[in-house]
Amino acid sequence: MPKGAKKGGHKGRMRTYTSPEEIDAQMKEEKERKQNEQEDDGATAQTDGTEEKIHGSGSEDSDDEGSQKKRGGGDGLIEIENPNRIIQKSKKVTQIELDEPKQLSRREREELEKQKAKERYMKMHLAGKTDQAKADLARLAIIRKQREDAARKKEEEKKRMAVGKATK
Repeated sequence: MPKGAKKGGHKGRMRTYTSPEEIDAQMKEEKERKQNEQEDDGATAQTDGTEEKIHGSGSEDSDDEGSQKKRGGGDGLIEIENPNRIIQKSKKVTQIELDEPKQLSRREREELEKQKAKERYMKMHLAGKTDQAKADLARLAIIRKQREDAARKKEEEKKRMAVGKATK
């Protein structure tokens, strides 16, 4: 038997499985608990709103308390500014300068040059000015000549056959 394949689980404990009924019961309890919490939060929010209306100027203090509660943990206690963190600032359309030509990276420049060279080559190739195009045209001329010769020979054969049948 291989080393890692042992019978049973870790340290001799038996595995226990939860039944589907228990899982359903746990899910129902959790849903009920969440609903109760939401109802409690809704009720406290309504009472807080009425208190703020009554107190008037005291709403500023309650906003500060609410923001500290939302932070939770040690986040609100110590404020740390990380000097290495770069905060991305959104630019307005008026701030973007369109007059400046965009500086291309080396790869982008090489890619553009490669595309332009390929286009130039294709234009010259279609015009028949490249070595490959000249070779292709010469090959095509030879093939056309061979086909013309073959067609001429077939016509001569047909004429001979027609003359031969007519004499018979």
